[in-house]
Amino acid sequence: MMRPQIFPALLVAFSLVAQATPKTDASHLTLQDAIETSLKNNLQVQISAQTRETAKANLLSNEGTFDWLLTSGLTVSHSKSVFENKQFNVGSAPVSGSSSTDYRNWTVGLSKPVEWGGTFQVNYNPTYSYTASNLSGYGGRTTLTPYSGLFSASYTQSLLRNFGRDTTASQLIVSRYGAQAADYAFQLALINQVASTESAYWDVVYGKLNLANKQQALQVAQQQLKENQIRVQVGTLAPIEVTSSEASVAQAEQDIITAEAQYLNAKDTLIRTIYPTADRPESLETVDLPSVKPLEMDEASAIKLALANRVELKSSELDLASKRILEKAASNRTMPQLDLTVAYNGSSSNYETFSPVNTDLTQAKNPGYSVGLQFSLPLQNRAARGNQALARANRLTSELSLHDLQLSITLQVRQAFRNLDASAKGVTAAQKTRIFDQEDLDSERKKFENGMSTNFLVLSKLNTLDAAKGNELQAQINYAKATTALEQALGRLLQTRHLEVK
Repeated sequence: MMRPQIFPALLVAFSLVAQATPKTDASHLTLQDAIETSLKNNLQVQISAQTRETAKANLLSNEGTFDWLLTSGLTVSHSKSVFENKQFNVGSAPVSGSSSTDYRNWTVGLSKPVEWGGTFQVNYNPTYSYTASNLSGYGGRTTLTPYSGLFSASYTQSLLRNFGRDTTASQLIVSRYGAQAADYAFQLALINQVASTESAYWDVVYGKLNLANKQQALQVAQQQLKENQIRVQVGTLAPIEVTSSEASVAQAEQDIITAEAQYLNAKDTLIRTIYPTADRPESLETVDLPSVKPLEMDEASAIKLALANRVELKSSELDLASKRILEKAASNRTMPQLDLTVAYNGSSSNYETFSPVNTDLTQAKNPGYSVGLQFSLPLQNRAARGNQALARANRLTSELSLHDLQLSITLQVRQAFRNLDASAKGVTAAQKTRIFDQEDLDSERKKFENGMSTNFLVLSKLNTLDAAKGNELQAQINYAKATTALEQALGRLLQTRHLEVK
């Protein structure tokens, strides 16, 4: 069964916008000023900003997994030994002597894990070893070629398990998605705060204008009472009629008390929203009023726009992408381990000076090569298979959550359109009602002045007009909030408020 078309192909609605008014002092706020101040001070926005910085730090940490690593070591030693062997003699004296060794070894290494599951290593190792010995009867012996060196380079690549960027660098990829999701979470905090601030601002506007309406109603009731008292004095109105006018004045005074409390409570809420800390003004005055301008968009285009713009949906898509990467990595780790190693080893001969050692190494005078395979297979591999099943379940959950969110966003947009349409019609109807009630009151007053009506009917018309004014104001405020809700549902609230996310 097809859903009835509530909106025409081209919906022409009205969105409430704030009329810019010059700011007179710090306590007089436009809607834009209130939004910007709220975003600057709100604690939840600051928390989201710190969360975003944490995600960036986590990304940097995971990127460091594949950094180059430079290692270096220096060993310096000296040893000396003295010995005497009485079993061997040179002439009449036993063989004796001493030996000393000076040793210096310097090692420089460079290594880097590769995102495809490999490891690259280079090592440079020059050595100095000088030994001097003295045996009685044989003379001294000295090592004449103390310098030598080694150079090695190797690369090890996993061919089955831990092969491929999606496996070895899975945490890095997930952290990159996480950093993007943190940006979206920060934007969502801004959007929610803007919507909350606008709602609180319009509540203050309503309270202010409603209080003004009640004060005007009191003035009208007092004027009616004064005129009735004059009529009683001249004998054209019965004294009993004054009582109903006095009751009307008392009711108007009671309405003012209620409206004033509502207004002050709304201001406190707005102040708390804009200034969450103790450093806040004692009061503030709103200077913007609701106004209307056309907004052209059909429901299908709005849904398409929302599905493309909503940061919650983008964040959910990143979560699904992360779950797929983790599932792929978990599946890879159920495979056997097979590593290929390719290595080069170069050495030098022993020399009296250091320079020929490097010549041997750079010219590969004494090269050596090796290629090797290493294989391992967990016989049960239950841990890997369990992780694979868990990753698959997480991915399926993320897919369902994404689909559910898409349906929710579609419903939110449709409801926002319905609410905006109903609010637009409500504003028009309330305006007509107020105009008709005003004309009805004017007509009833003329009848009363000509003796064709009663004071009771006039007072009833006054109350009806007062209620109509309140309903019209409430309809305008509801319309302003419905506009905010629609922009929020479309995912473009920040753009329409000219706010840039940095």
